[in-house]
Amino acid sequence: MEPLGAEVWVLDAALEQIVLVRHPWRGLVPPGGKVEPGECPRDGAARELAEETGLRPPLLERPAAVAVRSFGPGLPRTLSLSYAAIGDPEQPLIAEDGQPAAWMRLDQGWDSCFPDDVLRIRQYAGRLRSGSSAW
Repeated sequence: MEPLGAEVWVLDAALEQIVLVRHPWRGLVPPGGKVEPGECPRDGAARELAEETGLRPPLLERPAAVAVRSFGPGLPRTLSLSYAAIGDPEQPLIAEDGQPAAWMRLDQGWDSCFPDDVLRIRQYAGRLRSGSSAW
């Protein structure tokens, strides 16, 4: 079976901030990871979000984006589904050891091994603002 990944773009209600995790070598990325055997991508995304941030907001109905990418040199290409959720910046983040989590403003860039994600997430937030979550 090919690798399958899932992540969650947790945005605040004003669609101005996102939760990011500082990965040891990927930089700032949305919480996420590998979907386990027998687990659906939505459940994997929610599990990874809870493990990496302590957050458990309901995921929006449709995936926010899909990508095929390698998560590191020498690693196979992975189908990765991005889900979205609305979270509360007042709720404390409980990060995994060595991977701090924080709210970041969408109007500021962030250092990531996937620089195109900043634009994709901003575009998605814009579609949510306009009332369309379709991708």
